[in-house]
Amino acid sequence: MDAEQRRRILCAHRDSLRRYGYSPWALYWSNREVQERRFQVLFEVGIQPGQSLLDVGCGFGDLAVWLERQGCPVDYTGLDLSPDLLAEGRRRHPGLRLVEGDLFDLDPAPGSFDWVVLSGTLNRDLGDDGAYARRLIPRMWDACRLGIAFNLLDARHAPTASRWDMQSFHPGEMLALARRFAPRVELRDDYLDNDFTILAWR
Repeated sequence: MDAEQRRRILCAHRDSLRRYGYSPWALYWSNREVQERRFQVLFEVGIQPGQSLLDVGCGFGDLAVWLERQGCPVDYTGLDLSPDLLAEGRRRHPGLRLVEGDLFDLDPAPGSFDWVVLSGTLNRDLGDDGAYARRLIPRMWDACRLGIAFNLLDARHAPTASRWDMQSFHPGEMLALARRFAPRVELRDDYLDNDFTILAWR
């Protein structure tokens, strides 16, 4: 991700946080139910209590809180580019490990986390035809010990006028990408009309 792409993301999140405060709208989710429906599908990769988890593009760290509510507390690390979102996350969720940067900044050693997950982080159009996403997903795999889970907007569904700045992907293409490195892969596209999740295991 280049400096201009980072600047645009940081400015967008600063503006959304100023407008909406601590809420799903600040993270570009339509509502809490949609945010948590995506969390549920990620969880189905097989996350167990006490395992280590890296949440790429964590926002406020809401996934850690949701997992706690499911009776599945984990050794959580949240990673996000936005210092504004992280500051609010630390205020709302004291004690969470929240780190500023992207996965290439963190550069974890292979197998550093049991699970690496991503929810909504790659929805914003970076103007690179998805190149950053295609680099990031294999890096998530390198960092995991057990598997990864990530969701993307589904290009089979026409975007609305309000989503002109969003990026979508063809599920078959992303499934093929995951199959290049993962021995077991599953596509889930049965939970929301315009979204899909890839689950991949070692």
